[in-house]
Amino acid sequence: MLSQRQDAILKEVVRIFTDTGQPVGSKTLMNELPFRVSSATIRNEMAMLEEVGYLEKTHLSSGRIPSAMGYRYYLDHLVQPTSVPQDIAQRIDKDFGKTYHQIDDIIEQSAKILSHLTSYTAITLGPESGSILLTGFRIVPLNPHQLMAIIVTSDNNVENNIYTIDDDFDTSLIEKIVNIVNDKLVGKPLSKVIQMLHSDVPEILSEYMYSTDGLLDMMDQLFKKAGSEKYYVDGQLNLLNYANNEDLSQVQSLFSIMNQSTDLRKLLDPSISDNGIRVRLGSELGSDALKNYSIITANYDVGHHGKGVIALLGPTSMHYSQLIGLLGEFRSELAKRLIDYYSRYDDS
Repeated sequence: MLSQRQDAILKEVVRIFTDTGQPVGSKTLMNELPFRVSSATIRNEMAMLEEVGYLEKTHLSSGRIPSAMGYRYYLDHLVQPTSVPQDIAQRIDKDFGKTYHQIDDIIEQSAKILSHLTSYTAITLGPESGSILLTGFRIVPLNPHQLMAIIVTSDNNVENNIYTIDDDFDTSLIEKIVNIVNDKLVGKPLSKVIQMLHSDVPEILSEYMYSTDGLLDMMDQLFKKAGSEKYYVDGQLNLLNYANNEDLSQVQSLFSIMNQSTDLRKLLDPSISDNGIRVRLGSELGSDALKNYSIITANYDVGHHGKGVIALLGPTSMHYSQLIGLLGEFRSELAKRLIDYYSRYDDS
């Protein structure tokens, strides 16, 4: 642990560097610290902080900047979240203030709001789908060679896919298939529905069809789509403001991460069980493309409907105190909107 004076110096170096983007010297610090000490004393303390790895020099200046270790210490011991200004709180309320017909619309809108507020990349993950039930299933013939399968879930989400069918597909069986699915699967959790598609349902359908493989594959895809984790990313282009644009492979890697759900899951790390707000630095993210970035993640809770995650991805030198305060306020507002949405269907 550092002394109180060293804590104050490191905290002020982080603040000034975040505000200006410039290395911080002892003379600048002398005018900003909440106590009076000489420039020589500050230089000695900064040299100590550099020696233990919390500050580092740049080649262009005699001043110092926070190192990755310095940021980690700051985040673990010194950061103090600030309150969200009233005008920002009102803007969040206004931007959320419209009618939503699907849960995914709220999650997607939350990413847009967060990105526009911060000019960083926002990522949102909807509540876990373990409690979502299948409430309806239909197949609608579109033409002799195509049909649309539609499912409705207990959160009023609607998913559909269009499929091309073979000439020998017996369309007269469609109503019977729909009745079987509605009779056997409606009212069950999506995870159970997917399981039954591979156990109970094939045996039943085989009484009416010579081969069920194509039909089961079609339904399996649709139910997995409805039950899959849904990530929404907004402000991807903001990443370019902090990337080495001369390194094309790094830029490609950044956008690849944003487009892969498995990479996003690792990035969000939704397995964190507490309700705190967590900051991970580039060196902790497991990707060289993210070495100059940090991610701030926060869980939000919508009761028995599960938990989701919101996150901001930006440069290491983000205004952490402001953004941690913002995410704390934002997740509460998002959870409130989701609970209001769910209540319309929980009571019906």
